[in-house]
Amino acid sequence: MTRLILGPFNRVEGDLEVQLEVADGRVAEARVKAPMYRGFEVVLQGRDPMDAMTIAPRICGICSVSQSVAAAKALADASGVVVPANGVHATNLMLACENLADHLTHFYVFFMPDFTREVYAQRPWFGEAERRFAAVVGGGPGNGLHNRAALAARARWLELMGALGGKWPHTGAILPGGTSRAIESTERVRLLTRLREMRAFLEATLFGCALEELAALHSLADLHAWRMRAAGSDLALFLDIADDADLAQLGAGPGRYLSYGAYLQPNASHALAQGVWDAATQQRLALDASQISEDLHHAWYAQNSGTQPLHPTDGLTQPDPDKAGAYTWNKAPRLAGQVVETGAIARQLVDGQPLIRDACTLYGGTVLTRVLARLVELARILPMMEQWLMALQPNEPFHQVQAMPEQAQGAGLSEAARGALGHWLRIDKGRIAHYQIVAPTSWNFSPRDAAGTPGALEMALVGAPLDAASTDGPGTSVAVQHIVRSFDPCMVCTVH
Repeated sequence: MTRLILGPFNRVEGDLEVQLEVADGRVAEARVKAPMYRGFEVVLQGRDPMDAMTIAPRICGICSVSQSVAAAKALADASGVVVPANGVHATNLMLACENLADHLTHFYVFFMPDFTREVYAQRPWFGEAERRFAAVVGGGPGNGLHNRAALAARARWLELMGALGGKWPHTGAILPGGTSRAIESTERVRLLTRLREMRAFLEATLFGCALEELAALHSLADLHAWRMRAAGSDLALFLDIADDADLAQLGAGPGRYLSYGAYLQPNASHALAQGVWDAATQQRLALDASQISEDLHHAWYAQNSGTQPLHPTDGLTQPDPDKAGAYTWNKAPRLAGQVVETGAIARQLVDGQPLIRDACTLYGGTVLTRVLARLVELARILPMMEQWLMALQPNEPFHQVQAMPEQAQGAGLSEAARGALGHWLRIDKGRIAHYQIVAPTSWNFSPRDAAGTPGALEMALVGAPLDAASTDGPGTSVAVQHIVRSFDPCMVCTVH
């Protein structure tokens, strides 16, 4: 076998390396490395509990609202505060705004430009892909026209965050008891205009149809019929490319999917359900969060005093950079000892979206189905945002004041764009005594555990072909790039 190290990866948030063992032109084994340490969990210890609302969002500049929401939920759980309905809706609007911006960025800026690489130059769709999706370089006219349009739409979209949260990233409006920014009834018209601007872009460019029509597709047969009607859309072109590049067979994951439940509602339900989808049995299982643990055997952290991985309420973050056998700063999260995948595909499977369940029944969790799930989620969530905006009640509170107890613990489980995000904290004598975070990419890019079981991406890379001849240099693989990007990694959150 031949050993290759790929990295650092471009168009990825943070530092990422992938070590591959290659046999007969394909990946036989993979190790995913997060080579940077940041230590936010250590930084938070000993501080006032409310400092978490300032520090935790700084973990990341592209999903800071997600970190704010998880931290606020953990503090709310510790204090027992109940968030008013207006605060729930306003928080969901901010979280959805960020998540949908991430999905749009992933498709147009991170994922699709790889199909304009020279390795695909002889494919029949290459010219059109280049015209729409080529990476934007400098100013002036050129290829990548839809990339430019998507970036302009994204910039307008994020003006929502200015109105709802004051600024982005690192808004200070999200609090354990709700939000500090009340939305007046007269402002809803202006905010609704931003929602409708994004709807217009998605319907005209990405989908070529109404969002509700795309979200209502129930099967691959429905998708095929829709594809004939919307042949000029970017999603239809992606499906053409996916067929030709065989993306449905590339990057199969572990077959177990975790969602903490997305967009908590005033009645304590979720807009997208909580649970675990087991592809082998085709069943949605209840989530038992007490079964979450973090294995440290192959991470650069000191081992626990015992032999068993610990739940985050008891977990340790003690750097040990010279640890034998370790190869990453990422811990190995497991649910009841099992590897799970998280992200939009998990949310849609757990929630029972019929098209994604049908596609995953046939293909499994692959490059095709991960990207398709994100786009379906775009079509589903924006109409929900319109409903949440109209549900805001004038002259009703957006925030409930809370007092932090001297002794307490809490957990904040939320869904970022990339999947399940959890914060666990303990307060002792009025200060943070313990803080642990498990980010979505911690799940998806985890190293091997004590049993030697690889993480979700490490599994997905096995079998990927390497390019026989590539202008990008020896040992490169566009297939490996597609698989890695299909998970939409955020490595800075991973090494929090």
